[in-house]
Amino acid sequence: MITGPSGVGKGTLIRGLLRRCPGVQLSVSATTRAPREGEVNGRDYHFLTQEQFAERVARGEFVEHAEYAGNRYGTLRSELERPAQGIVLEIDLQGARQVRRTLPGATQVFIAPPDVEDLEARLRGRASDSAEQIACRLEAAPTELAAQEEFSRVVVNDDLDTALEELVELAARMCGPDSRDSP
Repeated sequence: MITGPSGVGKGTLIRGLLRRCPGVQLSVSATTRAPREGEVNGRDYHFLTQEQFAERVARGEFVEHAEYAGNRYGTLRSELERPAQGIVLEIDLQGARQVRRTLPGATQVFIAPPDVEDLEARLRGRASDSAEQIACRLEAAPTELAAQEEFSRVVVNDDLDTALEELVELAARMCGPDSRDSP
Protein backbone atom coordinates (compact mmCIF):
# COMPACT_ATOMS: atom_id res chain seq x y z
CA MET A 1 0.00 0.00 0.00
CA ILE A 2 1.14 3.51 -0.75
CA THR A 3 0.03 6.50 1.26
CA GLY A 4 1.06 10.07 1.96
CA PRO A 5 -0.49 13.50 2.11
CA SER A 6 -2.63 14.76 -0.75
CA GLY A 7 -0.51 16.43 -3.42
CA VAL A 8 2.72 14.56 -2.64
CA GLY A 9 2.75 12.84 -6.04
CA LYS A 10 1.42 9.39 -5.16
CA GLY A 11 -0.57 9.13 -8.38
CA THR A 12 2.33 10.22 -10.59
CA LEU A 13 4.68 7.76 -8.90
CA ILE A 14 2.18 4.92 -9.09
CA ARG A 15 1.56 5.55 -12.82
CA GLY A 16 5.32 5.36 -13.36
CA LEU A 17 5.54 2.18 -11.29
CA LEU A 18 2.77 0.54 -13.32
CA ARG A 19 4.52 1.45 -16.59
CA ARG A 20 7.81 0.01 -15.36
CA CYS A 21 6.28 -3.06 -13.68
CA PRO A 22 3.57 -4.43 -16.00
CA GLY A 23 2.80 -7.36 -13.67
CA VAL A 24 1.73 -4.95 -10.94
CA GLN A 25 -1.81 -3.53 -10.96
CA LEU A 26 -3.49 -0.65 -9.20
CA SER A 27 -6.46 -1.28 -6.99
CA VAL A 28 -9.21 1.08 -8.13
CA SER A 29 -10.56 2.85 -5.05
CA ALA A 30 -14.19 3.74 -4.51
CA THR A 31 -15.12 7.32 -3.66
CA THR A 32 -18.09 9.58 -3.15
CA ARG A 33 -16.31 12.62 -4.57
CA ALA A 34 -17.24 13.94 -8.00
CA PRO A 35 -15.02 12.90 -10.91
CA ARG A 36 -12.31 15.36 -11.94
CA GLU A 37 -12.03 16.27 -15.59
CA GLY A 38 -10.90 13.25 -17.61
CA GLU A 39 -11.49 10.67 -14.86
CA VAL A 40 -13.36 7.54 -15.89
CA ASN A 41 -15.58 5.46 -13.62
CA GLY A 42 -14.03 2.03 -13.04
CA ARG A 43 -10.61 3.10 -14.28
CA ASP A 44 -9.67 6.02 -12.03
CA TYR A 45 -12.19 5.37 -9.25
CA HIS A 46 -15.45 3.58 -8.66
CA PHE A 47 -17.61 6.69 -8.25
CA LEU A 48 -20.44 5.97 -5.82
CA THR A 49 -23.17 8.02 -4.23
CA GLN A 50 -23.16 8.38 -0.45
CA GLU A 51 -26.01 5.85 -0.32
CA GLN A 52 -24.25 3.28 -2.51
CA PHE A 53 -21.08 3.62 -0.45
CA ALA A 54 -22.99 3.15 2.83
CA GLU A 55 -24.77 0.06 1.46
CA ARG A 56 -21.46 -1.54 0.47
CA VAL A 57 -19.97 -0.76 3.88
CA ALA A 58 -22.98 -2.43 5.53
CA ARG A 59 -22.46 -5.54 3.37
CA GLY A 60 -18.78 -5.74 4.38
CA GLU A 61 -17.50 -5.17 0.84
CA PHE A 62 -14.60 -2.91 1.88
CA VAL A 63 -11.15 -3.89 3.19
CA GLU A 64 -10.86 -0.32 4.42
CA HIS A 65 -12.80 2.89 4.15
CA ALA A 66 -12.45 6.38 5.50
CA GLU A 67 -13.67 9.92 5.19
CA TYR A 68 -11.22 12.52 3.93
CA ALA A 69 -11.83 16.16 3.06
CA GLY A 70 -15.61 15.65 3.15
CA ASN A 71 -15.70 12.59 0.89
CA ARG A 72 -15.59 8.85 1.51
CA TYR A 73 -12.92 6.60 0.03
CA GLY A 74 -12.38 2.87 0.28
CA THR A 75 -10.85 -0.30 -1.14
CA LEU A 76 -13.32 -2.93 -2.29
CA ARG A 77 -12.37 -6.52 -1.40
CA SER A 78 -13.02 -7.51 -5.01
CA GLU A 79 -10.08 -5.32 -6.10
CA LEU A 80 -7.66 -7.52 -4.14
CA GLU A 81 -9.05 -10.77 -5.55
CA ARG A 82 -7.99 -10.21 -9.16
CA PRO A 83 -5.00 -12.10 -10.55
CA ALA A 84 -1.81 -9.99 -10.55
CA GLN A 85 1.85 -10.24 -9.53
CA GLY A 86 1.16 -7.43 -7.11
CA ILE A 87 -1.64 -5.00 -6.33
CA VAL A 88 -0.95 -1.44 -5.23
CA LEU A 89 -3.40 0.35 -2.96
CA GLU A 90 -3.27 4.15 -3.03
CA ILE A 91 -4.90 5.09 0.26
CA ASP A 92 -4.99 7.73 2.95
CA LEU A 93 -3.60 7.37 6.45
CA GLN A 94 -6.87 6.18 8.00
CA GLY A 95 -7.21 3.49 5.33
CA ALA A 96 -3.57 2.45 5.68
CA ARG A 97 -4.06 1.85 9.39
CA GLN A 98 -7.13 -0.28 8.69
CA VAL A 99 -5.29 -2.32 6.03
CA ARG A 100 -2.40 -2.82 8.44
CA ARG A 101 -4.84 -4.49 10.85
CA THR A 102 -6.60 -6.55 8.17
CA LEU A 103 -3.56 -7.43 6.05
CA PRO A 104 -0.55 -7.22 8.39
CA GLY A 105 1.80 -8.71 5.77
CA ALA A 106 1.19 -5.90 3.26
CA THR A 107 4.17 -3.78 2.32
CA GLN A 108 3.57 -0.23 3.51
CA VAL A 109 5.15 2.74 1.74
CA PHE A 110 4.77 6.37 2.79
CA ILE A 111 5.46 9.03 0.16
CA ALA A 112 6.72 12.23 1.78
CA PRO A 113 7.33 15.68 0.31
CA PRO A 114 10.73 17.32 0.82
CA ASP A 115 8.91 19.94 2.94
CA VAL A 116 5.44 21.36 3.63
CA GLU A 117 6.01 24.37 1.34
CA ASP A 118 6.62 22.02 -1.59
CA LEU A 119 3.45 20.14 -0.74
CA GLU A 120 1.41 23.35 -0.71
CA ALA A 121 2.87 24.42 -4.06
CA ARG A 122 1.94 21.05 -5.60
CA LEU A 123 -1.62 21.23 -4.29
CA ARG A 124 -2.11 24.73 -5.65
CA GLY A 125 -0.34 23.89 -8.91
CA ARG A 126 -2.56 20.99 -9.86
CA ALA A 127 -5.55 23.38 -9.89
CA SER A 128 -8.11 20.63 -9.38
CA ASP A 129 -9.28 21.50 -5.86
CA SER A 130 -11.15 24.48 -4.47
CA ALA A 131 -9.42 26.82 -2.02
CA GLU A 132 -11.48 25.21 0.77
CA GLN A 133 -10.36 21.69 -0.26
CA ILE A 134 -6.73 22.80 -0.43
CA ALA A 135 -7.00 24.35 3.04
CA CYS A 136 -8.52 21.13 4.40
CA ARG A 137 -5.77 19.01 2.81
CA LEU A 138 -3.05 21.31 4.17
CA GLU A 139 -4.62 21.18 7.63
CA ALA A 140 -4.42 17.37 7.55
CA ALA A 141 -0.83 17.28 6.24
CA PRO A 142 1.06 17.74 9.57
CA THR A 143 -0.78 14.81 11.15
CA GLU A 144 -0.17 12.67 8.07
CA LEU A 145 3.52 13.60 7.91
CA ALA A 146 3.96 12.78 11.59
CA ALA A 147 2.77 9.22 10.86
CA GLN A 148 5.74 8.40 8.61
CA GLU A 149 7.37 6.34 11.35
CA GLU A 150 4.46 3.86 11.22
CA PHE A 151 5.50 2.72 7.73
CA SER A 152 8.12 0.15 6.80
CA ARG A 153 9.36 2.34 3.91
CA VAL A 154 9.42 6.12 3.43
CA VAL A 155 10.17 7.52 -0.02
CA VAL A 156 10.81 11.26 -0.23
CA ASN A 157 9.47 12.58 -3.52
CA ASP A 158 12.06 15.32 -3.95
CA ASP A 159 13.22 14.03 -7.33
CA LEU A 160 10.59 12.09 -9.31
CA ASP A 161 13.06 9.76 -11.08
CA THR A 162 14.83 8.83 -7.84
CA ALA A 163 11.56 8.24 -5.97
CA LEU A 164 10.23 6.14 -8.85
CA GLU A 165 13.38 4.04 -8.94
CA GLU A 166 12.98 3.31 -5.21
CA LEU A 167 9.42 2.08 -5.82
CA VAL A 168 10.45 -0.04 -8.82
CA GLU A 169 13.22 -1.70 -6.79
CA LEU A 170 10.79 -2.40 -3.96
CA ALA A 171 8.28 -3.94 -6.40
CA ALA A 172 11.01 -6.12 -7.91
CA ARG A 173 11.90 -7.46 -4.46
CA MET A 174 8.25 -8.15 -3.65
CA CYS A 175 7.01 -9.47 -6.99
CA GLY A 176 10.20 -10.84 -8.50
CA PRO A 177 12.43 -9.46 -11.27
CA ASP A 178 9.95 -10.57 -13.99
CA SER A 179 7.53 -7.92 -12.75
CA ARG A 180 9.48 -5.03 -14.26
CA ASP A 181 10.76 -3.84 -17.60
CA SER A 182 14.11 -2.18 -17.97
CA PRO A 183 14.08 1.62 -17.62
